[in-house]
Amino acid sequence: MADDDLDEGDDVGDEDLDDLDEEGEGSSGGGKKKLILLILLPLLLVIGGTTGAYFAGLLDPVIAMIVGEEAAVEGEAAGDGEDAAGVPKVGVFYDLPELLVNLNTGGRKSSFLKIRVALELQKQEDVPVIEAVMPRIIDNFQVYLRELRIEDLKGSMGVYRLKEELLTRVNAAVAPAKVNDVLFKEMLVQ
Repeated sequence: MADDDLDEGDDVGDEDLDDLDEEGEGSSGGGKKKLILLILLPLLLVIGGTTGAYFAGLLDPVIAMIVGEEAAVEGEAAGDGEDAAGVPKVGVFYDLPELLVNLNTGGRKSSFLKIRVALELQKQEDVPVIEAVMPRIIDNFQVYLRELRIEDLKGSMGVYRLKEELLTRVNAAVAPAKVNDVLFKEMLVQ
């Protein structure tokens, strides 16, 4: 009789439990999803919006208030080459005299390189520094250019390597000042 009661109770209990499980899983699963959406979505939107505003420069006044005006002015002075309106700052250009050098041909017929270069400086105050060390700059360029072969100058990669080498050498010569770029005005291989 106890077994009969259990069997009957089990049948009724199993159906009731199945109904409860289905309702409980549906509501708690949906509830968890809603809770995650209600917490996680706004959090992601706030983080994304703040990050976007920071990179767009919209938070600069807020950061200046928090950190202080002095730090903001220092940050602007060491900026990324743009003024307050976002327009790139144009450097000062200084033309070097024309260089004419023999290329290293390995005993074959002589080849020459004629090159005119302009230096892009960070500020106007660097011009006297460049003029003071001009003999050193010309010497560094001459020594390097005389060791080049015609094959070294072929293609855009050859010209790019030449530009990088000249930039490295001119920055070494004008050490306290900084040259941003070496610009080719004319390059003739004959």
